[in-house]
Parts: sequence; C-alpha cells; structure tokens
Amino acid sequence: MAEAYFPVGPGLGMEENFLSLDDILMSQEKLPGRAESALPRLAVLLGQGSGSAESVPEGSKLEIPLWLAKGLHDSKRRIISVELPKIYKEAWRTVFSADANVVDLHKMGPYYYGFGSQLLNFENPENPEIAQTILQASIRTSDCVCFLQTFIARFRRIMDSSQNAYNEDTSALVARLDELERALFQVGQKGLNDFQCWEKGQASQITASSLVQNYGKRKLTEVDG
Repeated sequence: MAEAYFPVGPGLGMEENFLSLDDILMSQEKLPGRAESALPRLAVLLGQGSGSAESVPEGSKLEIPLWLAKGLHDSKRRIISVELPKIYKEAWRTVFSADANVVDLHKMGPYYYGFGSQLLNFENPENPEIAQTILQASIRTSDCVCFLQTFIARFRRIMDSSQNAYNEDTSALVARLDELERALFQVGQKGLNDFQCWEKGQASQITASSLVQNYGKRKLTEVDG
C-alpha cells in the first residue's frame, strides 16, 4: 500500500528545501543582472540565442533564474552581477513601511518573503535594508527564528479574513496574497471549518492542527539529535 504524501514546507531564510515544491517554483523566479564575463554555451538557457553552442557576450543584460544566478555568482571571479527586482528597492520598501496591507504581493511576486531572503546571498549595498524590511533573524545554536516585519503587518488582516469567511467564495480575499500568506489563510480556514463541524456535532473531537503537530515533531528530532 502506497504511503500518503505529505507536502514539504519551504526552507527558512537564505536556505532552500529542495524537497519543497514551493521552493522549486521560487527558484525559477528571475533576477535582472549583467554578464561580467562571457558565458560559454549559456545563450539558449538565458534567452540570448538559438544555438546550444552560443555564448553570452560580456556586458549583456540578463534575466537569470534564481537557481542559476546562485550557481554562477562568485564575488572573486565576477562572472555575473545581480540587480534588485523593483519590489525590493527603496521606493517599495517605503510603501511597505507606511502600510504593508495596500500591496498586491501576488502580482508583484508570489514568493515575496522567500525570494527576498534568497537575495541576501548576493552582494548588494542595500542588503541590510532588505533584511530589515523582510526579516529580523535571531539565530540560536540549532534554530533560526525569523520575524517577518512585512508579514507581521499583514498577519492580523489575513487571520481576520480567514476566520470571517465561512462557506464563502474566498478568491477575492486571497488574490493579493503571497504564497506563504495563502497557506496561512488556508490553515485559518481549516481551523474555522473544523470548529464549525465540531460545534454542530459533526466531529467527535477537536484535534491539534498539523502545524502544531509538525512543530512538536521537529523539536523532538532536535532533542534526539
């Protein structure tokens, strides 16, 4: 009998989880950049030519998938340079600090939090400001706890929406949310639906959410290790 499939969550901070479908999709998001040296046989992959043997000339402007940008990035050899996508630049950081709820994150980038954390892998003078906007990392010996400033600013509205939409069409409520926020909304919806079923006598007991159960399992693994 085949075992049930349990979705694998994305990685935390600057690390990716290559078993996570969300992280695999996020790694396909593209970064604006520039070829600091010629890139042999990469023209087709980067949309710069039609033949597999063609090279990308030095100085070419590029749109580079995140996974490839991380592979090519080398601060000593200067193979490529990477620019910030506009949503992470100063003008948008000002918007987030004023009112994070007004931004359509899904339109600007469906993996805003995870992709922004990945940008910290590249050398950029604005990295401290990006980090402050996206996350504040408190690092312990075996754990990394991320407090997402933008996420916190939007958290209450997301949870309020998920708890006040019972048996309703929620497509408009989630349309402006990042994928991480959509997952949180779904957790809130499931909790509301489970409670309504229990209140109507349609469920025998209330069980702990999968998030709580998975957190407990992770802490036990860390203690055993």
